[in-house]
Amino acid sequence: MTICSRHLFSRRLLAATLLGLCTAAPLALAESDSLGWIEKGLVLPERVAVKFKLDTGALTSSMHAEDIDEFEKDGDDWVRFSVELEDVDRDEKIESTFEREVRRYIKVRGAGGAERRPVVMMKICIGDKVYDEQFSLNDRDRMNYPVLIGRRTLENIGAVVDSSKTFTTEPDCSNT
Repeated sequence: MTICSRHLFSRRLLAATLLGLCTAAPLALAESDSLGWIEKGLVLPERVAVKFKLDTGALTSSMHAEDIDEFEKDGDDWVRFSVELEDVDRDEKIESTFEREVRRYIKVRGAGGAERRPVVMMKICIGDKVYDEQFSLNDRDRMNYPVLIGRRTLENIGAVVDSSKTFTTEPDCSNT
Protein backbone atom coordinates (compact mmCIF):
# COMPACT_ATOMS: atom_id res chain seq x y z
CA MET A 1 0.00 0.00 0.00
CA THR A 2 1.25 3.46 -0.80
CA ILE A 3 1.41 6.22 1.78
CA CYS A 4 -1.59 7.95 0.17
CA SER A 5 -3.74 4.82 0.16
CA ARG A 6 -2.78 4.01 3.80
CA HIS A 7 -3.71 7.59 4.78
CA LEU A 8 -7.06 7.31 2.95
CA PHE A 9 -7.70 3.89 4.57
CA SER A 10 -6.90 5.32 8.03
CA ARG A 11 -9.22 8.29 7.48
CA ARG A 12 -12.05 6.00 6.34
CA LEU A 13 -11.50 3.67 9.32
CA LEU A 14 -11.54 6.65 11.69
CA ALA A 15 -14.70 8.03 10.08
CA ALA A 16 -16.44 4.63 10.30
CA THR A 17 -15.40 4.24 13.95
CA LEU A 18 -16.64 7.72 14.86
CA LEU A 19 -19.91 7.12 13.01
CA GLY A 20 -20.38 3.87 14.93
CA LEU A 21 -19.75 5.62 18.25
CA CYS A 22 -22.12 8.46 17.39
CA THR A 23 -24.96 6.13 16.47
CA ALA A 24 -24.37 3.61 19.29
CA ALA A 25 -24.12 6.13 22.13
CA PRO A 26 -27.67 7.56 21.85
CA LEU A 27 -29.17 4.07 21.86
CA ALA A 28 -27.41 3.18 25.11
CA LEU A 29 -28.38 6.54 26.61
CA ALA A 30 -31.99 6.18 25.49
CA GLU A 31 -32.43 2.86 27.25
CA SER A 32 -30.96 3.99 30.56
CA ASP A 33 -32.63 7.42 30.62
CA SER A 34 -36.07 6.49 29.35
CA LEU A 35 -39.28 7.47 31.09
CA GLY A 36 -42.65 5.80 30.77
CA TRP A 37 -45.60 7.38 29.01
CA ILE A 38 -47.15 7.98 32.46
CA GLU A 39 -44.96 9.19 35.32
CA LYS A 40 -45.61 10.55 38.78
CA GLY A 41 -44.37 14.10 39.26
CA LEU A 42 -44.76 16.99 41.65
CA VAL A 43 -46.38 20.35 40.96
CA LEU A 44 -44.41 22.95 42.89
CA PRO A 45 -44.35 24.81 45.18
CA GLU A 46 -47.22 22.84 46.77
CA ARG A 47 -45.45 19.50 46.13
CA VAL A 48 -48.69 17.90 44.90
CA ALA A 49 -47.98 14.42 43.52
CA VAL A 50 -49.94 13.86 40.30
CA LYS A 51 -49.81 11.63 37.26
CA PHE A 52 -48.10 13.26 34.27
CA LYS A 53 -48.83 12.04 30.77
CA LEU A 54 -45.73 12.33 28.59
CA ASP A 55 -47.12 13.15 25.17
CA THR A 56 -44.70 13.27 22.24
CA GLY A 57 -47.58 14.39 20.02
CA ALA A 58 -48.01 17.66 21.91
CA LEU A 59 -45.55 20.50 21.48
CA THR A 60 -46.44 22.55 24.57
CA SER A 61 -47.09 21.10 28.02
CA SER A 62 -50.53 21.65 29.52
CA MET A 63 -51.80 21.87 33.09
CA HIS A 64 -55.29 21.67 34.52
CA ALA A 65 -56.57 25.11 35.51
CA GLU A 66 -60.01 26.47 36.38
CA ASP A 67 -61.47 29.96 36.76
CA ILE A 68 -58.84 31.47 34.47
CA ASP A 69 -59.04 35.25 34.86
CA GLU A 70 -56.93 37.43 32.58
CA PHE A 71 -55.83 40.85 33.84
CA GLU A 72 -53.17 43.48 33.28
CA LYS A 73 -50.39 44.15 35.78
CA ASP A 74 -47.73 46.83 35.19
CA GLY A 75 -48.64 46.86 31.49
CA ASP A 76 -48.18 43.08 31.08
CA ASP A 77 -50.73 40.30 30.56
CA TRP A 78 -51.25 38.15 33.66
CA VAL A 79 -53.64 35.35 34.65
CA ARG A 80 -55.10 34.24 37.93
CA PHE A 81 -56.26 30.63 38.01
CA SER A 82 -57.25 27.87 40.37
CA VAL A 83 -55.65 24.46 40.36
CA GLU A 84 -57.46 21.56 41.97
CA LEU A 85 -55.39 18.39 41.79
CA GLU A 86 -55.79 14.93 43.27
CA ASP A 87 -52.60 14.14 45.22
CA VAL A 88 -51.97 10.48 44.45
CA ASP A 89 -49.67 10.04 47.48
CA ARG A 90 -52.03 11.55 50.06
CA ASP A 91 -55.28 10.56 48.31
CA GLU A 92 -56.74 14.04 48.77
CA LYS A 93 -57.62 17.06 46.66
CA ILE A 94 -55.29 20.03 46.89
CA GLU A 95 -56.57 23.45 45.81
CA SER A 96 -54.36 26.45 45.09
CA THR A 97 -54.71 29.78 43.36
CA PHE A 98 -51.84 31.10 41.26
CA GLU A 99 -51.02 34.36 39.55
CA ARG A 100 -48.56 34.17 36.67
CA GLU A 101 -47.37 36.45 33.91
CA VAL A 102 -48.52 35.26 30.49
CA ARG A 103 -45.48 34.29 28.44
CA ARG A 104 -47.46 33.90 25.23
CA TYR A 105 -50.75 32.58 23.86
CA ILE A 106 -51.21 29.45 21.78
CA LYS A 107 -53.99 28.48 19.44
CA VAL A 108 -55.17 24.91 19.96
CA ARG A 109 -57.24 23.24 17.29
CA GLY A 110 -59.47 20.30 18.07
CA ALA A 111 -62.68 18.61 17.03
CA GLY A 112 -64.70 21.40 18.67
CA GLY A 113 -62.83 24.17 16.83
CA ALA A 114 -59.92 26.38 17.83
CA GLU A 115 -59.30 28.10 21.14
CA ARG A 116 -56.69 30.52 22.47
CA ARG A 117 -54.89 29.52 25.68
CA PRO A 118 -52.49 31.43 27.92
CA VAL A 119 -49.05 29.92 28.52
CA VAL A 120 -47.33 30.49 31.88
CA MET A 121 -44.20 29.28 33.65
CA MET A 122 -44.70 26.57 36.30
CA LYS A 123 -42.23 24.50 38.31
CA ILE A 124 -42.49 20.72 38.30
CA CYS A 125 -40.38 17.89 39.68
CA ILE A 126 -39.67 14.75 37.65
CA GLY A 127 -37.17 12.26 39.05
CA ASP A 128 -34.75 14.29 41.15
CA LYS A 129 -34.79 17.51 39.14
CA VAL A 130 -36.91 20.66 39.13
CA TYR A 131 -37.90 22.14 35.79
CA ASP A 132 -39.32 25.63 35.23
CA GLU A 133 -41.38 25.06 32.09
CA GLN A 134 -44.07 26.62 29.94
CA PHE A 135 -47.59 25.26 30.42
CA SER A 136 -50.74 26.16 28.59
CA LEU A 137 -53.70 26.44 30.94
CA ASN A 138 -56.83 24.47 30.21
CA ASP A 139 -59.67 22.84 32.11
CA ARG A 140 -58.59 19.19 31.98
CA ASP A 141 -61.35 17.89 34.31
CA ARG A 142 -62.54 15.44 31.68
CA MET A 143 -59.01 14.19 30.97
CA ASN A 144 -57.43 11.22 32.73
CA TYR A 145 -54.25 13.15 33.55
CA PRO A 146 -54.16 16.71 34.93
CA VAL A 147 -50.68 17.42 33.57
CA LEU A 148 -49.52 16.73 30.04
CA ILE A 149 -45.79 16.99 29.31
CA GLY A 150 -45.09 18.04 25.72
CA ARG A 151 -42.04 17.83 23.47
CA ARG A 152 -40.49 21.14 24.55
CA THR A 153 -40.35 20.00 28.16
CA LEU A 154 -39.27 16.49 27.19
CA GLU A 155 -36.37 18.00 25.27
CA ASN A 156 -35.28 19.90 28.40
CA ILE A 157 -35.61 16.78 30.53
CA GLY A 158 -33.42 14.92 28.04
CA ALA A 159 -35.12 11.55 28.30
CA VAL A 160 -36.69 9.22 25.78
CA VAL A 161 -40.30 8.17 26.29
CA ASP A 162 -40.79 4.40 26.26
CA SER A 163 -44.48 3.82 25.50
CA SER A 164 -44.33 0.30 26.95
CA LYS A 165 -43.47 1.60 30.45
CA THR A 166 -45.21 3.53 33.21
CA PHE A 167 -43.99 4.91 36.55
CA THR A 168 -40.26 4.36 36.02
CA THR A 169 -39.18 7.00 38.55
CA GLU A 170 -40.36 8.52 41.80
CA PRO A 171 -40.20 12.30 42.19
CA ASP A 172 -37.62 13.27 44.81
CA CYS A 173 -36.84 16.98 44.82
CA SER A 174 -36.62 17.16 48.62
CA ASN A 175 -33.57 19.42 48.58
CA THR A 176 -35.41 22.18 46.65
